[in-house]
Amino acid sequence: MTQPSLASAKSVNEDITMQAMIFSAGLGTRFKPWTDTHPKALALVNGKPLLQRNIEYLRQYGIREVIVNVHHFADQMDMAIVENDGWGSDLLVSDEREEVLETGGGLLKAKDLFNPGERFVTCNADFLTDLNINDLLTFHQQQKSLISFGVSSRPSSRNLLFNKDYRLVGWKNNKTGETRIAIPEETVAHELAYSCVVVFEYDIFRLMEAAGFTGKFSLIDVYLTLAPQHLIMGYNHSGDKLVDVGKPASVAIAESLFP
Repeated sequence: MTQPSLASAKSVNEDITMQAMIFSAGLGTRFKPWTDTHPKALALVNGKPLLQRNIEYLRQYGIREVIVNVHHFADQMDMAIVENDGWGSDLLVSDEREEVLETGGGLLKAKDLFNPGERFVTCNADFLTDLNINDLLTFHQQQKSLISFGVSSRPSSRNLLFNKDYRLVGWKNNKTGETRIAIPEETVAHELAYSCVVVFEYDIFRLMEAAGFTGKFSLIDVYLTLAPQHLIMGYNHSGDKLVDVGKPASVAIAESLFP
C-alpha cells in the first residue's frame, strides 16, 4: 500500500499545483559499496544527497509536491525525509518495501498519491541535469502529446529512436544490437539517450492498466507499447548539463558540474 510520508503532506484544502515523482527505490547494484549499507538516493554529491538535489531542482520550477518511492534501505529514506523536513518540499512516500517495481510499476503503484486529472513530472534520483522543465512543459503543450521527455546526444548503452519530428518510434541496445521498433512505417531520423525527466498526462494510468501492465515493469516498455496509438515525444536538450550518477566513479563528474 502507498502511504503518506512522515514529512508534511499537502492539505486537501490547498490549491492544486503541479506534482512530481522522483524514482528512488532502486537497488543501486552498480553503486556498490555505498549501496551495501545505504540507499543510492542518499549518496552525496558535494555534500548533498542525490534526492535532495532533485527536490531542489524541481523546486526551481515551482514544483513542491513530490512523491518519492522507497524500497532499498527504506527506513533510512524515511528518516532522512523526516529529519530534513522534506528539504523544504511537501513529500509523500510510495512504499515498495515488499518488492521493487522498477519505474513503470513504481509509477502505477503511486497512482493514488497524484492529483486526479492533473499533468505531472517524473525524474530519477540518480540523474542530475539542468534541463529547463518550463521549456519541456512548453514543448509538451505545443505537441499535445501524452508523454514528453528529455533526450540528448551523448554516449549511452541504450538509445531511443525517433522520426524526423522527434516522435518516439523505437529503442536500441547499443551493446547487443537488439532493436525494438514500435512504429515500423516510420523512418528513424534520430538516436538519442534518455534523460529521465518526463512530463505525463494523467491518462497514462488508465492506459497502462488498459494495456495490462501490472507488478514490476519499466517505463520504456510502456512507451514502446503506447507509441503506435499515442503521441510520445522526445525533447532534445543536447548541450545541457547531465550526469547519470550510476557508478561511484561518476560522482566526481557530477561534483565538477553541480557545485
